[in-house]
Amino acid sequence: METRKRSREEIEGAEAETPPNETSSDNDGGKAKGGLSESSKQIPTATEFIAPSEQFLTLPPELKDVDFSKRVEWRKFAPYTDDPLPLTPTDQPAVFSSQYPALCFHVHATSGRARATTLHLPSERKVPTPIFMPVGTKGTIKALTTEEICNDKALNCPIILGNTYHLALQPGTELVRDMGGLHKFMQWDRGILTDSGGFQMVSLLKLAEITEEGVTFENPFLQQEDKDVNDRERMLLRPEDSITHQNNIGSDIMMALDDVVSSVTDNDERFEIATYRTLRWLDRCFAAHSKPKEQNLFAIVQGGLDTKVGGLREKCLAGFRARDEQIPGYAIGGLAGGESKEQFWKVVNQCCKSLPDDKPRYLMGVGYPLDLVVCSALGVDMYDCVYPTRTARFGVALVPGEAPGTMRLKNNEFSNDHRVIMEGCECQACKGGYTRARLNILLKRNNPLAAALMTSHNIAYMMYLVRGMRKAVIEDRYGEYVRSFIHDQFRGSEKGGQDVPQWVKDALEEAGIDLKLDTP
Repeated sequence: METRKRSREEIEGAEAETPPNETSSDNDGGKAKGGLSESSKQIPTATEFIAPSEQFLTLPPELKDVDFSKRVEWRKFAPYTDDPLPLTPTDQPAVFSSQYPALCFHVHATSGRARATTLHLPSERKVPTPIFMPVGTKGTIKALTTEEICNDKALNCPIILGNTYHLALQPGTELVRDMGGLHKFMQWDRGILTDSGGFQMVSLLKLAEITEEGVTFENPFLQQEDKDVNDRERMLLRPEDSITHQNNIGSDIMMALDDVVSSVTDNDERFEIATYRTLRWLDRCFAAHSKPKEQNLFAIVQGGLDTKVGGLREKCLAGFRARDEQIPGYAIGGLAGGESKEQFWKVVNQCCKSLPDDKPRYLMGVGYPLDLVVCSALGVDMYDCVYPTRTARFGVALVPGEAPGTMRLKNNEFSNDHRVIMEGCECQACKGGYTRARLNILLKRNNPLAAALMTSHNIAYMMYLVRGMRKAVIEDRYGEYVRSFIHDQFRGSEKGGQDVPQWVKDALEEAGIDLKLDTP
């Protein structure tokens, strides 16, 4: 039985290790000379939200009167309470409010705890959920053109993800801004969400120094050729810098810079510092946000794996509840870092049961199809991960059926297989008649066409998956959909397949889905 969740660092090929001891003194911003824009330097640090080191472990003042003997939750409806959730027809136009001028969020249907919603963004951009967001780190999804991602009906992605840290380094967010923002820079007229750069505190930890002011990175693109370690280019990323970069990028949804700690770190004090700092950094992000009428700023729930009553996740949630009027949407962060699946789903479950039902919920860095199906049952709306596109370039196709739901097309068993990857798939590879044998040859020869075809297929599969999930929710048969998906993946050892993992059973039981019903 699987007990460990493959880490986001492993998926992305990044190296992670336990964070160093906290540095109590503020970093000297003057040392961070590289990758930081002049406009970013001109924004002063919001010192009113800076805590001295002796207060790093002190409960923030806004939480002093919170009763932590009870679970933190707010604005909950059925099935969490007896109050029905107000639903909006799918054809109802967006109405933006003065409170959230860049987001209109409609919930159209529920099926158990699963939801079908639409995020209405500026410039008439719409994002139906559940949704998977392909990752275009530097404004491009490798091996595919913007036209293919938009116009290929099998893909037709309504939103993608870009990364603030990498765009700030190359090509620089001032250049992106001067070219009209990332939408025009990449000729993309649909939704864009940008990560804040916080995850790089984990994936690039060996190159980072984290303080109250922000995080200072060594430039990973220069380190191999720079002989003098003390002379490496450095980049200071404060909350103010992250937001300035994201304002330059012009993404529809920006993420607040949070203090991210690897979920497998054995340091309770570091997690507590990071949780309280995440609240202070959120305040600094809002203070620096210059385009609230055009861009949304989401908060990210941190707190490690501490889901107990009054634990760190609860404290972070309580801090967000106190700031809820400012926050248009929420993300669940700090996962996909090597924690067990049991720990993983319990954090997701807690956050979905606590966060308000009238705002979107985004689970960061998660992209395995099984995870999407289970976590949507718990109440998640949005996902992102490099897994489908990165694994495509290594010759692994995502397919329905028996776990793990993949087809390793470089293997010799496919060298004489004249079938397409997946019957009925409308991607370039399958619709174009490229056989598994043909792809096997292209992949073994590292032909660039193979990367394009495989990437097209894997994104098409993810879109096929989430569209099917949304349809099932709208038709109020999500439980049936989940049972069918699970029984396809896990036939059971008595039938020569795998048994359903215990974490899947536990999570779906919590979501109110009985896997024993309608068993084939």
